[in-house]
Amino acid sequence: MTADSDVVLAQTDGHVTTWTLNLPEIRNPISGDDVVDRLVELVAAANADQQTRVVILTGAGSAFSAGGNVKDMVDRNGMFGGKPHQIFQGYRRGIQRLARAVYTCEVPIIAAVNGPAVGAGCDLTLMCDMRVASTKAFFAESFVKLGIIPGDGGAWLLPRAVGAARAAEMAYTGDRVDAATALEWGLVSRVVEPEELLTTARELAARVAVNPPHALRATKRLLRESGRQDFDGFLELSAALQALSHPTEDHREALAAFNERRVGDFTGE
Repeated sequence: MTADSDVVLAQTDGHVTTWTLNLPEIRNPISGDDVVDRLVELVAAANADQQTRVVILTGAGSAFSAGGNVKDMVDRNGMFGGKPHQIFQGYRRGIQRLARAVYTCEVPIIAAVNGPAVGAGCDLTLMCDMRVASTKAFFAESFVKLGIIPGDGGAWLLPRAVGAARAAEMAYTGDRVDAATALEWGLVSRVVEPEELLTTARELAARVAVNPPHALRATKRLLRESGRQDFDGFLELSAALQALSHPTEDHREALAAFNERRVGDFTGE
């Protein structure tokens, strides 16, 4: 079944696609089946399209994402309803399906964090490769304040972004981390004024998208694998991916562009 395209908008400009969480009146929650299905669909489309080289993910309105829909938690609706075994399956088939899709997307993703990124919304930014933030943004690993835990993989993602001690501080207190602190902690790579956020994200995306698509996807795979393979296994994978890279037309074009001091014209071949 095709997902509801209105809940997450997609717009493509050249080799850059922007995904916009589009439920601003309820602060862009991501726990509903419609949002999960739509993001999984968009990831699959990006993976299948060699012309897509980078994605920007942002939120409509004043928030990036409030994460889980608290009203649904109160009402025990959707993935938050039923007996424990039903909730278990609801997480596996719901928010965890989104997490697996976004985290393993073959294309680099830039989170343009326009406002609050709370709970699963904070973790959604962590599933992306790069994060730029508005001065109005803040981050909160706030599950503990609702008497629950990060069910979307956040406890795995957060220490890899900010280190064990800071991840523990965020997860055990549930407190907000403002944009300036997020920059200091390495949670984001830059902080800009709200009106400059998308321009900054697009400029970064353009610097990524100028490169050969096969090399971008292979490099992303290496970065993802670096945290879970031993060094010998990682070197084997690196050699295999390098062997696939050298015979490509894009490699030859990159060498020619380098020698001729021009921008390469890459086709994905």
